[in-house]
Amino acid sequence: MPNNIEGHKQVAGLARDLDALGCFEATGGQEWRLWATLDGAGLTTRQLPPAQIKAFAASRGTRAKTDRIDAGLIARFMVFRPDSGRSLPHEKLRLLRALVSERGQIVETRKRLLAQIKAHRKLGSSEVFSDMDADLKDLLDRQIAELEAQIEQIIAADENLAETSEILRSVPGIGPVASTMLIAEMPELGHISGEQAAALTGLAPIAHDSGALRGKRAIGGGRRLLRHVLLQAALVASHHNPVLKPFADRLRAAGKPHKVVIKAVARKLVTIVNALCKSRQKWTYQTV
Repeated sequence: MPNNIEGHKQVAGLARDLDALGCFEATGGQEWRLWATLDGAGLTTRQLPPAQIKAFAASRGTRAKTDRIDAGLIARFMVFRPDSGRSLPHEKLRLLRALVSERGQIVETRKRLLAQIKAHRKLGSSEVFSDMDADLKDLLDRQIAELEAQIEQIIAADENLAETSEILRSVPGIGPVASTMLIAEMPELGHISGEQAAALTGLAPIAHDSGALRGKRAIGGGRRLLRHVLLQAALVASHHNPVLKPFADRLRAAGKPHKVVIKAVARKLVTIVNALCKSRQKWTYQTV
């Protein structure tokens, strides 16, 4: 079937006739139109992490890769793990996620531009490019400001999202970027356990033990962009949050490396915000 609106309708009709579950891998946003069509037709759908499907294929000894083989693997995986994947987020969250993603890309572009401007200064060629660089930076600044205004409007217009934002931003260390990213990328927040929240963000330590060997724990997987933002928030919280700063100081005093300290703080941070969203309470020193 073609990957267009008509093809998506055909898939929805086939799934409805078979009373089937629609499941597919995350493909960087390419699946969103199909997902919305299936969901709009009243069908149950799941988006699955590609890493899980790849690991499942390896466990079965499947090395060949075609669309038909991939489809069969996904179907068998869902029989094996029927609770896997996530459902389609609400339309507002999908729009918010798109805006947050676009803002992140433009911020990265601005970072590269600033690095380029710095390089020009070192090379003594800044005067040649100064007007061009200034115009481009102004454009990027305006685009970022416009996107942030749209993001704020969407959150403010929804009572539940606005309340969640206030709860998140009440936590020292969680700023507007981190709170928005949590809302957009982790709609499960407040409906899962702290351990699940840490796992979804890729902040849960993964053991690498075998027999008497005790390997080094590491984090990984989960939602990469969200993890990156939480690590930045943890850096702030480790110096300014009255609960997490003493925790970070104890780890530093114990000789733990900087990265280990920040990852541990980030893990505690996500469990705290998950608990607060579950209780619908703002952060206070006494309640943590």
